[in-house]
Amino acid sequence: MSERADQKDDLTRLSLEEAAQLVRNKALSPVELTQAYLNRIERLDAHLNAFITVTAEQALEQARRAEAEAGRGETQDGRALGAIHGVPLALKDLFETRGVRTTAGSKFFAENVPEADADVVWKLSQAGAIWLGKTNLHEIALGLTNVNPHYGPTHNPWDLARVPGGSSGGSAAAVAARLCPAALGTDTGGSIRVPAALCGVAGLKPTFGRISLKGVMSLSWNLDHAGPIARRVRDLALLLQIMAGYEPLDPYSQNVPVEDYLGQLEAGVRGWRVALAQGEYFRKTTPAVGSRVEAAAGVFERLGAQVEPAEVPLIYEAAFANGRMVIADAAALHAERLQARPEDFGADVRQRLQNGAALNVMDYIQARRTQSLVRRAFERFFERFDVLLLPTTPITAPPIEGKDALELAGLLTRYTAPFNLTGFPALSLPCGLAEDGLPVGLQLVAPPWSEARLLRAGAAFEQATRWHLEAPDI
Repeated sequence: MSERADQKDDLTRLSLEEAAQLVRNKALSPVELTQAYLNRIERLDAHLNAFITVTAEQALEQARRAEAEAGRGETQDGRALGAIHGVPLALKDLFETRGVRTTAGSKFFAENVPEADADVVWKLSQAGAIWLGKTNLHEIALGLTNVNPHYGPTHNPWDLARVPGGSSGGSAAAVAARLCPAALGTDTGGSIRVPAALCGVAGLKPTFGRISLKGVMSLSWNLDHAGPIARRVRDLALLLQIMAGYEPLDPYSQNVPVEDYLGQLEAGVRGWRVALAQGEYFRKTTPAVGSRVEAAAGVFERLGAQVEPAEVPLIYEAAFANGRMVIADAAALHAERLQARPEDFGADVRQRLQNGAALNVMDYIQARRTQSLVRRAFERFFERFDVLLLPTTPITAPPIEGKDALELAGLLTRYTAPFNLTGFPALSLPCGLAEDGLPVGLQLVAPPWSEARLLRAGAAFEQATRWHLEAPDI
C-alpha cells in the first residue's frame, strides 16, 4: 500500500468525536474522510460481508455538500453545523431510509424502498451525518449469529471463521473493522450488546422508549430498542444526545427529559455501589469470560467504587419470559408471510416463528405478568446499587460452522435478554481478550432513564484500561 493510502487509512482510526472536531475546525475534509471509509469497505467487506447495501455515490454527494457547508460555517438552510457534521455512519438494515432499500435481511423485503427516513435517521442527518450504507443482520433480526441465508453470513473481524453475534452483527463488525466510526443497531434480546461484545466494541441499549422506533422495522413491539455501536463510550454518548427524545407518533416513545450525557461523563465512580452478579444462573460463564469480568470488578474497586457480590433477582424468569415474548410477537408480526410463504424464511428463523405461533394465550399472559414482577424486583434492586456488573455473553464468539443457531440464541442472550424485558438501559464494552485472542464483553446495567450514569461508569472503566484500543488485525 502506498504512503498516501496509509495516510487515508489512518483517518479511519479517528473516533467519531475526533473526526467531527477536525471537520468543524476545517482541518479535515468530509470528502477525504468518507472516501477513506469507502476505500476500506471496498478492500475488506468482501471478507466480512458487513454491508448489504453500500451507498457510495450518495455518501460522496453528501460529503461534498458537508464540506461546502463546513467552509461557510452553516448548513444550506442557514442552521449551525451539527455535532457530527461531515462524519460518515452506517445503519443496520432495519432503519428505513428514503430512496434506499431497507431489507430487514429478508427475502420478503428485498425490493422495499421507503419513502421517508426513520425518525433517528432524520435526527442524525440533521446533525450532519453522512450515510455509508446499510449493514447486514440476522434475518428479520430474529437470531444471534448473523448467518443470513439470503445475503450471506457476516464474519467476525477478529476471526473470519467465527460469528460476529447478531442481530446487529453487520454494524458491530463494520465498527470493529473500521469500515465506519459508528453504526446504529437494534436490540430485542441482546442484538446490540451481544455483537458489540463478540466484536470488541461498545454498544448501548437505552431505556425502552428513550429512542424513537418510528420508521424502524419491528421484531417485537414490546421489547425492541434502538441504539448506537462505536469504539468509544464518548461516541455513544454523543450519538445518544442526538438520538434521544420524545416522538409523539411513536406509541412506545416516552416523554421523559433528556439528560446531558456528555457533561458528567468524566466524573468517575468514587463512592458508587456496584453489584457484581453471582449465583447459579451465571455458572454457564466460561473461565475465560468470568476471569476478565472479575478483573473488571477490580478496576471499579481501584476507581473508588464499593463492589459487592449480589444475587440478581428473577434473572432466569426474566430471560425465559423475554424469549417467549420475542418469538410470539415476531410470529404475530409475520403471521401472513409465515402462512403464505414459509419456505422464504431461513430454517432457523422459520422454526422460531413457528414456535412463537404455537404459544397459547395463557403462555403469553404469564410472560407479561412476569415482566411486571421482574421490573419491580429490579427497581428494588437498584435502590441498593448504582450499577450492576455482569458478563455480556457467557462465551466468546463461536464458530460459524457446526453450531445450532437456535441453541446459540438462548446461550448468547442469557445475560442480555432480562434487560429487554425490564426495559432498563444496558451497556456492553470490551474488558479483555481471551487466551484465543477473542474479545470479552463487560455488561453494565442501571435503572430506567439513567443512561448518563451508565455512560459515566463505562467511561471511567474505559479510561482506566486499554481494552478499547485493541483492534483486529484485518
